[in-house]
Amino acid sequence: MWLEEVRGRERGELRARQFEANSRARRAASLALSNRKEFATPHHGAVNSLQVDLTEGRYLLSGASDGSAAVFDVWNATEYEAGFIAKHRNILLVDKQHQNGHRFAVSAAVWYPVDTGLFVTASFDQLSWNLRCLEKCTLQPCLQSHNAHAHRYWDRRCSDGIMSLEWSASSEWILMSGGCDGAIRFWDIRRAGCFRVLDQSWSQLGKRPPLVKSAVENDHTDSLGPSPSTRNSAQKRAGISKKSSPALCKIQNLTHGQMQQRLHPGLSSSQNRATAHYGAVTGLRTTTDGMYLLSSGSDSRLKLWDIDSGCNTLVNFEAMRLQTGKPLQLAVTEDPSLVFVPCMASIKAYNLWSGTTFQTFRGHYELVNCCYYSERDQELYTGGNDRQILVWSPSTPAFTEMEDDDKTLSGADEDNWSD
Repeated sequence: MWLEEVRGRERGELRARQFEANSRARRAASLALSNRKEFATPHHGAVNSLQVDLTEGRYLLSGASDGSAAVFDVWNATEYEAGFIAKHRNILLVDKQHQNGHRFAVSAAVWYPVDTGLFVTASFDQLSWNLRCLEKCTLQPCLQSHNAHAHRYWDRRCSDGIMSLEWSASSEWILMSGGCDGAIRFWDIRRAGCFRVLDQSWSQLGKRPPLVKSAVENDHTDSLGPSPSTRNSAQKRAGISKKSSPALCKIQNLTHGQMQQRLHPGLSSSQNRATAHYGAVTGLRTTTDGMYLLSSGSDSRLKLWDIDSGCNTLVNFEAMRLQTGKPLQLAVTEDPSLVFVPCMASIKAYNLWSGTTFQTFRGHYELVNCCYYSERDQELYTGGNDRQILVWSPSTPAFTEMEDDDKTLSGADEDNWSD
């Protein structure tokens, strides 16, 4: 496979981007429990959150239910066991023994997107941490001031509670939240109130059609519903034509009018009854291109949403069993082609567009809470109630593939009088 792609690239039959995408997809498809790398976690509770920094792809941040947060260097091992197993110990730990450490469970820990010197942890005591010198492991905690009025306003909007949060991959101002009431809301942090609520009854089949020029020129970021072009294409795929009966058109117009009224900016959650799941929204994850949103719910369903139109793409993901009372962290490959979902004590990889189960990863002894896919190293990190962080790496490293193919090429060039 690798040799054929290399020859196709040399002949110009395979573009560089496609060559890279094929290599990444092949390595992601061969993920297995690593026998060359392991993490020695200092956590005394369940691992709830994992993330590698977005600038260097070097530092792994973890948050646990014992109120601790740790940082690992995934590039440089602390020690080696048996000569070849790289063991990574934490280079930074903030726990309850620290004077400004968390007193409650850390439900989420995320890096600041543009700087590895800052990460934020979510807990009831509202602390964030500023790492001025990560190499020397010096820590300067910074208690952020919070606006009481803003908190009261947010609580009124989400009186039923929030279980999951996700930043938009295409805008630094857009935040998405999943509530215990089954609603997924879009927020613009520059103003009060949510401007969109996803409705599972509004749907489209599969990927949306390519954007036309008129659709690109119009900005639908703050639109109150799907754009007209997207709505027409969705109706065509659903078999609804302009020659439908007047009664049907009247019902559609009435429904769209109610949707416009329901999704009015700043509308309180008590007046908004649109739901994305038949239960709490336990996890949210956007694709790297910012076009689609994945959501998991306590109804043990996984759904794929078109962010531009706000439609449910109706991808039928195969049966799964999810935790119902705890937030889950999903992961997706860069393509995107695979989505990783914590399913009780295992992790299932689904094809993003067909919904079929691609692979099931088993290695944890207890429930799995979070997973994160590193685009740079193409490794999957998972954490669970067994307090372990497991590494899933491609079974065949890239340099091994190149060495094997070099041997094949050299063998093909040999003749009877070669040394």
